Amino acid sequence: MSTHVAIVDWKLEPGADFPRGRYSRAHTLSFDGGVTALGSASPSVVPLPWSDPAGVDPEEMFVAALSSCHMLTFLDLARRAGFFISAYRDRAEGVMTKNEHGAHWVSHVALRPDIVFEGDAPDEAKLAALHEAAHHACFIANSVRTDVRVEPAVKESRQGQHT
Repeated sequence: MSTHVAIVDWKLEPGADFPRGRYSRAHTLSFDGGVTALGSASPSVVPLPWSDPAGVDPEEMFVAALSSCHMLTFLDLARRAGFFISAYRDRAEGVMTKNEHGAHWVSHVALRPDIVFEGDAPDEAKLAALHEAAHHACFIANSVRTDVRVEPAVKESRQGQHT
């Protein structure tokens, strides 16, 4: 068992009108490793100027957590299978819809990894098996009910050129 800490810190700014919803949703997100980031509600949920588009919104963090977990698991599984990866980039995308009760939720996340293998790359079947194994081993994917799909793209570099 392990414990993971994130501190979310928000304060009402002077002059804000909290009862009428006219207050900033910007806040800080601090993690136990020392990283601090700006957080905010999404401008698609809370209009400007009460949200900050420069901040990371919870929906983006959710999508990033799924993508990061899948990548870290995939890298380890691919390494153990004898593949050498020199680059991995995922343009993950989450879609927010309403559920059967009318509540908004992130109902679909598509992971679209673009992977550069040095030397031999796995064939299509092996690549799919590695992604499937990574998906089932990902701690975050195992923690949610959102439909998470992996839609990879693979790029092979020249044989034997490790960077």
